[in-house]
Amino acid sequence: MTMTEDVKVKFKLNGRRVEASVKPNRLLVDMIREDFGLTGTKIGCGMGECGACTVLLDGKPAASCLILAVQANGKTIETIEGASPNGRMNSLQEAMVKEGAVQCGFCTPGIIMSATALLRENPHPTEEEIRTAISGNLCRCTGYQKIVKAIKKASKKSE
Repeated sequence: MTMTEDVKVKFKLNGRRVEASVKPNRLLVDMIREDFGLTGTKIGCGMGECGACTVLLDGKPAASCLILAVQANGKTIETIEGASPNGRMNSLQEAMVKEGAVQCGFCTPGIIMSATALLRENPHPTEEEIRTAISGNLCRCTGYQKIVKAIKKASKKSE
């Protein structure tokens, strides 16, 4: 295989089995956005520092700007578009809006994906656990208080 030959990858994307032919050096974030049109996954720093590109890879938060598309082969990937497959906001998204945790919105998809993974693993996290879970997601607008409050509120809805 050379860097110019396409590689076929097959994986599950937001609950559907999909496939794509990609160059070996293609980034997962680029494949998600360009090949599948899922632009909710943002491109921020391109170095895995800001969390804007966070997706769930086999249920765990991952910086899609640091992962090659070929590494998706055989995996399950969830993006923000998969968080509300019926077109309605889920309880976490609703809490983010109600608590005013969404300002410019650029970081929001990544934060929601990180919080989704947390709430699946730990349905009733403490404030410290929430802050740890979203520590890889940078937000320049909110100061995090409302984001933490929204995640806490969403966790209470699952009681």
